[in-house]
This record gives sequence, structure tokens and C-alpha cells, in this order.
Amino acid sequence: MPTYRPPRIASSEITPRDIYLSRRNFIGSAAGLAAMGLSTQFAEATALTAKPGAYKLDEKVTPLDAVTSYNNFYEFGTGKSDPKANAGDFKTTPWTVKVDGLVGKPQEFGIEDLLKYPLEDRTYRMRCVEGWSMVIPWIGFSLSTILDKVEPLGSAKYVAFETVVRPEEMSGQRGLFQPLDWPYVEGLRLDEARHPLTILAVGLYGETLPNQNGAPIRLVVPWKYGFKGIKSIVRISLVEKQPETTWKNSNAREYGFYSNVNPKVDHPRWSQATEQRIGEGGFFSTQNRPTLMFNGYDEVASLYTGMDLKANY
Repeated sequence: MPTYRPPRIASSEITPRDIYLSRRNFIGSAAGLAAMGLSTQFAEATALTAKPGAYKLDEKVTPLDAVTSYNNFYEFGTGKSDPKANAGDFKTTPWTVKVDGLVGKPQEFGIEDLLKYPLEDRTYRMRCVEGWSMVIPWIGFSLSTILDKVEPLGSAKYVAFETVVRPEEMSGQRGLFQPLDWPYVEGLRLDEARHPLTILAVGLYGETLPNQNGAPIRLVVPWKYGFKGIKSIVRISLVEKQPETTWKNSNAREYGFYSNVNPKVDHPRWSQATEQRIGEGGFFSTQNRPTLMFNGYDEVASLYTGMDLKANY
């Protein structure tokens, strides 16, 4: 397990649990968001209205400041603080998501159209392959909503995703030596993509997604390691064969296609048996806790019946 020494957050900066748990009383309200330390003007521009989702956790949510300032988003830099520092000029409007491939009705969706879908408030446990975890209240809708609109053909077996390439706005995509090949690409099996837990997120903590968290739309698959959650999506394609994925292409020994959270399958450079929960006790945690199979989402286990999850890591 790598040494982890993130900065501490003062307890005065952490949203109290009772305020967060009552957030549904004021989600969508500029006054309510302003009470959380946001200006009224910003609250009016970013608030999202969402109904309570079927998936929630009785766990302390990670402080908002940590969720928005400690990220992996290599398009803006490889450091954890780089996305927040470098994503301010990234333009998320206008924005379209093309959905094509093995479908009966290929379409392009504007972000304004996607925001009209019924949004749900879902709090998910999230786990990073590097050994840290968060509990994040997402705002989004089931990926299956879009898939149903385009009518996948019987030959479609996988869903491929692609992020935007804009080196003029994304500093991590500039320069002679790049850490990854662009565009960032990811993929799921079709049954994984259709699972009710899989969502396209457009917000968190009742706000629209900040740039550093994958604005304006990103994938969230809570039983998989965080790098599967591709950000700033511009294309979704239904395909017959297993699609290419960025980290598997970069280092197949360390990153597999499935990338299910599995405490029994270690990363070659560190154990996956335990994790460090950011935000526990009011500060960044340095205490290890056991990693749960499928990140605790046992309802997805049937997707992998009969599979060797060590070979299909």
C-alpha cells in the first residue's frame, strides 16, 4: 500500500452530516445552497433538482472540498490537485454526446436535453485503485435511459465511451511527452452498462458537476475502480467486441478491462485488501479499513457468475 499523506481539512470546513442529510429540503434552492457557503448567484446557476434515489448509504459523506480538490483527471495534469487548479477555463457549453454504433436510432444529445431526464440523488461508495475511497452524493440518471433511446441491436455486446480532446483547454493534453494516449476511452459490457447502479452523473452535492470532476457529464460505476468512471464524455458507442480502454492499453499487467473492486486481487505494486477513507472523523483518514468485494455492492455479483475474477481482473 503506498504512503498516503494528503493535507488535513479543518473540521469547520466540513459540511455537517445533519445539514447534508437534510439537503433534499433545499436542493434546487439558491438560498439553501448559499447557506452551504455558496453565493446566491452561483447557487442559481449550478443548482440541480433531483428526487431521492433508490441507492443511498448510511455512511458519512466525504467533505465537498475533498471531492472537488483531490481528483484523478489526467487531461488537466497528473497531480491530485492539478484538475482543480487547471480546469477553470474548460468550456462545457455547448456540449453534445453522440450515441452510435450497433443501434437502431443513433442520436446526438445536447447537455440541455440530458438535463431534462428525471434526475436522482444517489450516494455511492467510490474506491480508487490507488487505495483511497470516498462517499459521494451524485446527481444523475441511469445509463440505460440513453441506451433505450437508441435501441441497441442484438449484435451489441459492449458499450464504448470516449472523452473530449481539447489541448487548448486541457493542459494535460499538451506537450511533447504525454502520460496517456488521447482521447481517453473506456468500456463496459452491455449488461454492466444496463445495471441500475450504473449512471451518467451531471452533478454532485446538489450542484452541477465542477469541471475537475468531469463536467458536464461522466460515467459512475460504483462497484469498479474509479478510473472506469470516464469524464467529460462526448461519444458512446454500442459495439460487438470488447472495446479498447486507456489504462489497459497503457499497462495491461496492472489494469484490466473489468476492474471490479476485489480485495483478493492485488495491484502489482500494492495490496487491495484495505483502503483509506477520505473524510472519516472530520479529517483525511490515515487508518486502513477492509476493502469490500464489489465495493460492497453485492447485487452485481450475478453479472460475473462462473467467471474467474483473477483472470478477468
